[in-house]
Amino acid sequence: MKEWDILKTDEDVINKLSINLNVSQEISRLLVLRGITNYEDAESFFRPCLTKAYDPFLMKGMDMAVKRLNLAKSEKQNVLVYGDYDVDGTTSVSMMYMFLLSQEMNVKYYIPNRYDEGYGISRKGIDYAFANNINLIISLDCGIRAIDQIEYAKQYKIDFIICDHHTPSKEIPDAYSVLNPKQFDCRYPNKDLSGCGVGFKLITAYAIRNSIDINITYGYLGLLAISIVSDMVPITDENRIYAFHGLRKINNNPSVGIKSLISIAKRSDKVDSSDILFGIAPLINAAGRISHAHEAVRVLIEGCYDKAKVYAKKIHLNNQERKDVEKKVFHEASHMIDKQKMSNVVYGNNWHKGVVGIVASKLIEVHYRPTIVFAENNGLFTGSARSVKGFDVYEAISECSFLCERFGGHKYAAGLSVRQENIKRFTEKFEEVVTNRIKSNQLTPVISIDIDFKLDKINQKFLRIIKQFAPFGPGNPKPIFSSRNTTLVGPPYYIGKDKSHVKFKLSHQSYVFDAIAFGFADFFLKNNKKQLDLCYTIEENNWKSKTSLQINVKDVF
Repeated sequence: MKEWDILKTDEDVINKLSINLNVSQEISRLLVLRGITNYEDAESFFRPCLTKAYDPFLMKGMDMAVKRLNLAKSEKQNVLVYGDYDVDGTTSVSMMYMFLLSQEMNVKYYIPNRYDEGYGISRKGIDYAFANNINLIISLDCGIRAIDQIEYAKQYKIDFIICDHHTPSKEIPDAYSVLNPKQFDCRYPNKDLSGCGVGFKLITAYAIRNSIDINITYGYLGLLAISIVSDMVPITDENRIYAFHGLRKINNNPSVGIKSLISIAKRSDKVDSSDILFGIAPLINAAGRISHAHEAVRVLIEGCYDKAKVYAKKIHLNNQERKDVEKKVFHEASHMIDKQKMSNVVYGNNWHKGVVGIVASKLIEVHYRPTIVFAENNGLFTGSARSVKGFDVYEAISECSFLCERFGGHKYAAGLSVRQENIKRFTEKFEEVVTNRIKSNQLTPVISIDIDFKLDKINQKFLRIIKQFAPFGPGNPKPIFSSRNTTLVGPPYYIGKDKSHVKFKLSHQSYVFDAIAFGFADFFLKNNKKQLDLCYTIEENNWKSKTSLQINVKDVF
C-alpha cells in the first residue's frame, strides 16, 4: 500500500504567479512546486539557454587539466580515455574520445572488464596504458577514490586527469588534476553533474582556452543528455539546460551511433527522457553487463550508419540475454527476503554480477527497504545497493566500510565488494545501521501528488503545457494528479503477455477518458468497484496514426 502525499505550497505565491504569467491556477501550482516563483524563473525553465551554463573554470582543477591537455597536444603525447562500464561511463568515453580525435590528438580508449577488473581504475588498465606508451590518462565517471592506482601509475610516469562526480573520501588521489564538483573546496555551483557532465565541462574549457568554436562541443549534447537521464541526476538548473538541448539534438540531428540505437530500441518518433531510460539506456548498459562495454562505445563513436546498426544489433542481443538472466536472479532473490528486517541483503553463488543493480531496484518494489544484492565470484561478493526515498544508503555502507574491500556511490545507489569471510558480519552490521538510522516514514512508498482535482480539468491545451515541463526526471518529475470518485465505464480488459496490465474507461460528468494501469490486474480482478480514487499522469496515446489523451494510473483504490 502506498501513501498519497498531496504537496502543499504557498497559495499567495501561486495566485501572484498565475496573474504574472497569465496561466491557470493549476499550471501556476505546478511551477511553484518546482521552485519557480517569478517571471524570470519561468522563462529560464521553459526556455533553457546554453549561454546560462556555468563557467567551467569555476571548477577546481580545471586550469591544470586544460594546461595538461594542451601539453599533450603540443608534444603529440599519447592519451588514454578511461571510463566506467555503465551508460554514464561509456557516453563519457565516447564523447571525450571523439572530441580529442577531432583535435588531432593521439588517443585511445579503455573500458575495464566488469568481471576481471571490477569498477573503477584497475592496475590492469594502467599496465595496458604503459604497454601502449600512454603519457596521460583521462578517467571519466571513476577515479575519485583511486589513491593507490594513481600512485601505481606514477611509477610508469603516467599522468592522470580525474573527471568524476561520485562522493570523495577525505583523501583525494594525487593526480595531475582532479575535476569533481563535490570536492569540499570546489566552488563550481552545480554539484549534481553526471560523470559525462564533468567531462563535458573539460572539453568546454579546452575549447574556450584554445578559441575553438563552442558549437563543436554542443555536438556532444546528445551523449550528455543520455548520461544525465540514465544516471538519474537531478534534471534541474544546468542539467536541465543540457538535457533539454541534448534531447533536441537527438530528435533533430542525432549522431550516427545514437540514431542506430533509436532504431533498435523502436521508441516513439520523438525521443523523450522516458525513451532514454527504458529504451536506449538498457541497450548501452547490456553490453557491459553481458559482454564488454567497449561494444557500446563502438556503437556510439561509429560514423557509418550501416556498421553502427550491426553493432547495435549485437548489444540488442546482449539486452535480450540480460532480461532472461535478470528474471532468474530476481525470482531467486525475492524468495530470500526476510520481511521482518529493515534491510534486504541477498546473495547467490551463481548469480550474474551484471544484473544485481537492476534486481536490487526491483526488490524494493516487493519489500520497500534499503537493498543490496551481491553476486559471488572466487570468494569476493560484489554488490549493488539501492535505497528508499530519504535514506542515504551510501552513508549506511560507510559505517560498515571496515568490512568492505571497496565501495563508492551516491545517496540512493552504491557499489561495494565484501570478502566471503566478512559477508555474514556485513549483513548483520548493515541491518543494525539501517535499523538505527531509518525513520518510520521512510518504510512506506510515498506518491507525491501535485494536484487533486476533477477529471474535467484535463484537455489537450492542459496537456500541451504539461509537455513543456519536460524533460522529466529527478528534481522535475512528471506531474502526478489525483481524482476521487471517478466512475468506471464498462468492463476493464486485460493486456500484455501475462495479462497483468489493464485498460479501461473513466467518466466524470459528460467526460470519458481512456486509462491504462500497468501491473494492476490483481486489483481489478479482486475488486468489483465502480467508483475509483486514483492518482495518475496525463499522456498522449499514439495508436494507428491517431492521438488521444490517456490517463496513466500510478495507484488506485
